[in-house]
Amino acid sequence: MQAALALAIFIVAFVFIATERVDKVKVVLIAAALMVVTGIVPGSEVFFSEHEGIDWNVIFLLLGMMIIVGVIKQTGLFEYLGIWAAKKSQGKPYRLMVMLMLITAIASPILDNVTIIMLVVPVTIVVCDRLHIRAQPYIIAEILASNIGGASTLIGDPPNIIIASRAGLSFNDFLIHMAPIVMVVFVVFVLFARFLFRKDFQYNPRYASAVMALQEKRAITDPKLLVKCLVVLAFVILGFVLHTVLHLEPSIVALVGALVMVLVTRSDIYDIVPEVEWPTLVFFAGLFVMVGGLVHTGVIKAIGDWAVGIVGHDYFAAATALLFGSAILGAFFDNIPYAATMAPIVEDLVSQGTDPAAGGALWWAFALGADFGGNGTAVAASANVVGIGIAGRAGHAITFWEFTRKGIVVTLLSTFMAWVYVALRYFT
Repeated sequence: MQAALALAIFIVAFVFIATERVDKVKVVLIAAALMVVTGIVPGSEVFFSEHEGIDWNVIFLLLGMMIIVGVIKQTGLFEYLGIWAAKKSQGKPYRLMVMLMLITAIASPILDNVTIIMLVVPVTIVVCDRLHIRAQPYIIAEILASNIGGASTLIGDPPNIIIASRAGLSFNDFLIHMAPIVMVVFVVFVLFARFLFRKDFQYNPRYASAVMALQEKRAITDPKLLVKCLVVLAFVILGFVLHTVLHLEPSIVALVGALVMVLVTRSDIYDIVPEVEWPTLVFFAGLFVMVGGLVHTGVIKAIGDWAVGIVGHDYFAAATALLFGSAILGAFFDNIPYAATMAPIVEDLVSQGTDPAAGGALWWAFALGADFGGNGTAVAASANVVGIGIAGRAGHAITFWEFTRKGIVVTLLSTFMAWVYVALRYFT
């Protein structure tokens, strides 16, 4: 009875999250409350159970990185990079798009793709307005690039954080297994963008000259603060790389890094706290309780047993199903709740196998599918929703279908490339 009730609560909540008719934070909080009030998840498990409650490693990793980005934002670094990209491209549309995609794809693995979109999109709008060109194609390209680039590290895309916490994977594991295919996919995407956005490339020499006159150095409001921020950020990244040697969780590295950055830069904490995306953190917390209800009542175990019964011990079939299934489902549902729901099922699949190496391939197939599936539609990833929202508030509305027409093509291309990579690397 409890299993059926847990599944019903979860499905209803998931439908509301996917359709976005009700604020998703309210949805997960109501669903989480119902899970606890009805006794589906014991109250003692909500805050203290690793598998049936809130995953604090994920919450605090995100919190630490949000504080770090909040301090860096004060330096004007991203405004500088936007103007620099516009000048380096000489105002030529395709070159400008490539420069902006490069900035986004390089920064996303370090500071997470949602945060980078929040910082880069406003700058892109200013540059496009100066050039008198439509900002929408450039914003879409940046969002697609952020989802691709963010897939390469543990902290680059929220699904990776969830997967790493569940599977016990390190920052270096993601670099070794995910970064190679991400770099290949990104290069192909840059070349493909010339065709994909070909109707949107319009060049006007007069407006380009106006952009060339901009002084990017003026965007840096405090050079000394920027130097301090970059030094601390470098140590944080080093901490991520060495966390298995230091025996420190990535969440601890991020929190300590955030504390050091606030102290070293002497930032006013009351200026930084508003920069934290508190609704996102609350959304994650509620989501973990929802999934915990399915774990506690045995729903996840039953689904895992069913999946094992279908694919047996054919790991390649399982990896293929996970990769394409995650890309398809992740394209229609936000890939964060999708990853949180599927992670315990994948864990169950891996635990029932006898080949650790092939079992590990299932995690990477799952991660690639969830990350690349985030480009499928306008609501498939948080970065998409955030970027489109910023564009709309600035008067550059992007419709669901304008984004999805481009995104679904990129998802199909990247997922096929990822499948070839998984087949060659883990099963040949």
